[in-house]
Amino acid sequence: MERAAVILAGGFSKRFGQDKGLVKLAGKPLVLHVLERVNVVVNEVLVVVSSETQKETYSSHVPKENRIVLDNENFRSPLVGALTGFSNTRAEYSLLLPCDTPFVSGKVASLLFETCADVDAAIPRWSNDYIEPLQAVYRTSSALETARQALGQGEMRPLSMIRLQKRVRYLSTMVIQQLDPQLMTFFNVNTPLDLAKADKMLKKRTVP
Repeated sequence: MERAAVILAGGFSKRFGQDKGLVKLAGKPLVLHVLERVNVVVNEVLVVVSSETQKETYSSHVPKENRIVLDNENFRSPLVGALTGFSNTRAEYSLLLPCDTPFVSGKVASLLFETCADVDAAIPRWSNDYIEPLQAVYRTSSALETARQALGQGEMRPLSMIRLQKRVRYLSTMVIQQLDPQLMTFFNVNTPLDLAKADKMLKKRTVP
C-alpha cells in the first residue's frame, strides 16, 4: 500500500502574525515536527504552500527528499490545499495533516491507514460527534474526485468533500486513546500561548 502524507502549510496564521509552519518549537519549525513524526509511516511527504515566496522559504527548511507543492487555486482554504496534495501524489492513500500539530502520533497514523484499507476515508471522531477531517486518511482517488466536486459547488471546507464520499469509516477517539493516552495527536498550536504550552510539555518530556 503506497502511503503519502499531505501537510497543509498555506494558511494565513493571523493569530501569530507570521507563517505558523515556520514558528519554532524547541528550535525547530512546527512543520518539521509534523514531518518527522509521520515520515516513518509513509512513502512520501508533500508540504502544500500557497505562494512562490512561501515555497522558496520552505525549501530552506524542508529536507530535499520531501516535496513542496504550490496550491492549484488563487484562493486559500484547507480544501484547496487538500486537493493540491491529492493531485500531486500517486500514493493510493493520503494522510491529511495541518502544519501545527507537532505531537501527531505515527502509531495513530498507521492505525488510520489500516482502518482506511477498504473504504474511502478513515476519520477520527470524538464522543460528541465532532470529527477531525484534517487528521484523517483518505483514498486518494476518491478524495481527489470529491474535493473537485465540492469546490465546483462553491464549498471550501473539507466536510463538504467528506459528505460526497460513499464509504467513510469513523474511528472513535476512545480507540485512538489506547495508542495515544493523552490524545496529543490532536493538539494544535493556534496561539503563542499554545506554543508556550507545547514547549513546556517537551521540556518536561510529557509527550511521547
